[in-house]
Amino acid sequence: MKKIITLVTLLFGVVFSINAQDGQTSKVISLEQTPGEFTQKGITVSAGTYVFAVHNNEVGHDVGFVLVEKGRDVSKPENHIQTAYVTKAVANGKTQHSKPTVLQAGEYIYFCPLNPTAIDNVLVVK
Repeated sequence: MKKIITLVTLLFGVVFSINAQDGQTSKVISLEQTPGEFTQKGITVSAGTYVFAVHNNEVGHDVGFVLVEKGRDVSKPENHIQTAYVTKAVANGKTQHSKPTVLQAGEYIYFCPLNPTAIDNVLVVK
């Protein structure tokens, strides 16, 4: 319980900091990785600007985050939405954030090539 409270407090503080620094309102999409998977398999949000907060829940090694529009080849880095990358690899027990990322209506696939996770996690933007 203490870890959860600490994580929530940390995320709140970082979200406030990000919003104050980028001069725009960025909502946060929090994602947690465990060995081989994201705990959130599908997410639905409204269009807007988001920061991705990726937490490594003791995967055993660094993790990352990749976001791609659904239907594009995920193996090609030029198809990755690069602002959604976390600013550095996420170590065990840590959380890292992406840059603010504008999401327009549509479907996106997210995965971690370092974990590795399935390529069937879907982010729906309405």
